[in-house]
Order: sequence, then C-alpha cells, then structure tokens
Amino acid sequence: MRLVRGGWGAWGLVLALTAGGCSGGKEPGQASPGGGPRAGQQGQGGGKPMPVQVMTVKPGLVRDTGEYVGTLISRRSITVFPQVAGYIQKITVRPGDTVKAGQVLLVVDPRQEQAALRATQAQKASAVASREFARRTRERSAQLLREGLVSRQDYDQAVAQAEQADAQARAVEAQIQNQQVQLGYFNVSAPFDGVVGNIPVKLGDYVTPQSALTILDQSRALELSVQVPVDQAARVKIGQTPLEVLNEDGAPLVRAPAFFVAPTPDPNTQLVEVKAAFDNTVGLRAGQLVRAQLVYDRRDALKMPTTAVTRQGSQSFAMVVGEGDAGTVVKRQPVTLGLVEGNDYEVLKGLDAGTQVIISGVQQLRDGMPIQPRPAPQAQGQMEGMPLPPAQGTGGGADAGR
Repeated sequence: MRLVRGGWGAWGLVLALTAGGCSGGKEPGQASPGGGPRAGQQGQGGGKPMPVQVMTVKPGLVRDTGEYVGTLISRRSITVFPQVAGYIQKITVRPGDTVKAGQVLLVVDPRQEQAALRATQAQKASAVASREFARRTRERSAQLLREGLVSRQDYDQAVAQAEQADAQARAVEAQIQNQQVQLGYFNVSAPFDGVVGNIPVKLGDYVTPQSALTILDQSRALELSVQVPVDQAARVKIGQTPLEVLNEDGAPLVRAPAFFVAPTPDPNTQLVEVKAAFDNTVGLRAGQLVRAQLVYDRRDALKMPTTAVTRQGSQSFAMVVGEGDAGTVVKRQPVTLGLVEGNDYEVLKGLDAGTQVIISGVQQLRDGMPIQPRPAPQAQGQMEGMPLPPAQGTGGGADAGR
C-alpha cells in the first residue's frame, strides 16, 4: 500500500509540472510575445495617418530651352600695329590693363625723327627769310617800274623770284607738318576704350609696321556665339528667339534676341552658329566661355514639382491627396509629363489645376494609405517662372561691326 501511494504522488507531481508548463508562468489575460493582443496593437498603430507635405498643381510659365557652351566675342577687337619702324623705347601698360581712348600704350624711339624735324625747322627759317627778301624785291621793282627806272623784264623776274621763294617756304612748312604727324606715330595709342591683351614685344625690340604689338578688346559690347544642331537651328527666329548667358546656378545674367543664324553648318562639326549681341553690364570678358541657352518656346502649362513624381517602368505617377473610407488617403495617379525646367515638370495629362500632390516621402507611400497633409514651405514649391533680366540686345546684323 505504501508503494501504491508513493506512485500516485509521483503522477500528481508530473501533472502539476505539466499544467505549469502550459501556462508558461503568465497570468491570465497577459499576451505572450508575438501573440494576438500585441499584434492587434501594432495593426492599430499602422493605421495612424502619415504626415506629408503637399503642394497645389497650378499653371505656370514653361520654357522650352537648350543649353550650350557659348563664347563671348568682342564687337570691337583689334590688333595694334605701329605705323613707324624703330626700337621700343617704353611700354606704359601691362596685359589686362583697362585703357582709355588716346592713352599711350608703347613708345617707339623717336630721336631720329626728332632730329630730322629740327633740321627741317632750320630750313624753314632760311626759306622764310628768302621769301621775305623776294617779296621786298618785288615791291621795289614795282615802284621802279612805275618810275621808269627798270624794265618790264626785270620786274617780271623779281615777281617770279618772289613766287618761287614763297613756294619753297610753304613746301618746308608742309614738310614740318608731315614730320610732326609722323612723330606722333611714335607714340602708339589706344584707338578706343578697352582692355589690353598680351604684349609680345619687349624694350629694345626693333619693330616695323608689320609687327603686332598687342590686342585691344572692348568688352562693353559683346557677341554671344553658340553652336547648335541643325534641327534646333531651324527653330531659331532672328530677332525673336532669346539667347541667354547663365550664371553658375543656371539663372540668366543677360539675354538678347538672336541676330544671326549661319546659313550652312560647320563642315567639321555639322553644327550651326547662332549669335546674339548685348551690352555688357555684368562684368563679362571677351573670349570667355560661358553657359548659354536658347529659349525656343514659352508657354503656360500645369506644373508640378519633380519630387512629387514616382516611376514604374515607363509610366510616371503622382501621389495625390484623395478621400477614402479611412479619411484623407493617398491616391496614385498616372500622369503624362513634358518638359522639365529647374525643379518642375510640365504636366501634359492626368492632373487638373488645383489638385494637391504629395512632395515628401513619396517612396514610402502606398495607394490608399491614410495621410495627414501639411502645406509645403514656399521655398520647396514649384517654380512660378524664373525671373528674367531685361533684354539687352544691341541690335541685329546692321551693327554687327560696331
């Protein structure tokens, strides 16, 4: 009998341990990890509206542009040559200096011409004295002729000598004027306001009228030259299509209408040159390479930020604000997009003006997801059209050589 009671006691202990293991030591109603009650709490948290930033789709200016590398060309650029031969005596400017019209750039040694001028001036004194003597002789001969003391032949000879002396004096005076003009050429001056280029000569060099001394550029009036594909060149309208110089941020510095489109493409590049001319008021320099763009077309169209667009394959979608059973939700709307300018797309199809699109966290959103829309800061909004500088064109081909 003790053995049987001991056996039932052991089975009772086993049953108690088994019951304790099934309960896991938890109190009634407490959820285990991964159990039903906690899963229900997570499901409720997933339905909480997600805060998003939204913007309203509305019409704006869309510009059909093409960007190119442009070259700035001075409309007044010359190579300076001396008009006399001689040795360089003085260089009064340095490359890059800004000079005024008439300012001396270089001086060619004028001493030989100065000596010749002094010699001619001495001849002038002799010629003037001879002319004065011949004039008085003619006057005396005229008086003596009236008194009958000299013959007509003697008088005519005195008149001829006076005219000859006068002609010689005038010839010397003309020679002096010519030498003075020539002496002025030994000072090589700037023909107009401009910027001095490289100076390849140095002090003591012998130069002739064929020796290039420097280049003088005027950057006040510049031409902007770009090379565009043939099909795009056909869209350029002379006097109407704007050509713009862009700054480092892509904003226009200056703009002017195209005044020239090359009739034939370059045989090497098969590109067509397009030019515009403008008054340089922003410190650009001749010979500078710049970012440039042609504005082929301007039109009003619906615009939306690029951050509001998602893609699946070749199809574009906009995440828009809609209404559903859960309140305000995400609606994925297929859209057809056109040009992109700055931070905005042109909307061709799929959205109407006034539609609110989501511009934040669009990759995390799903169709039908509850959201809490908030207006986006203005700085992140769609572009209302980049402000343009006033047209600064200087005219068409009629003043291309100005």
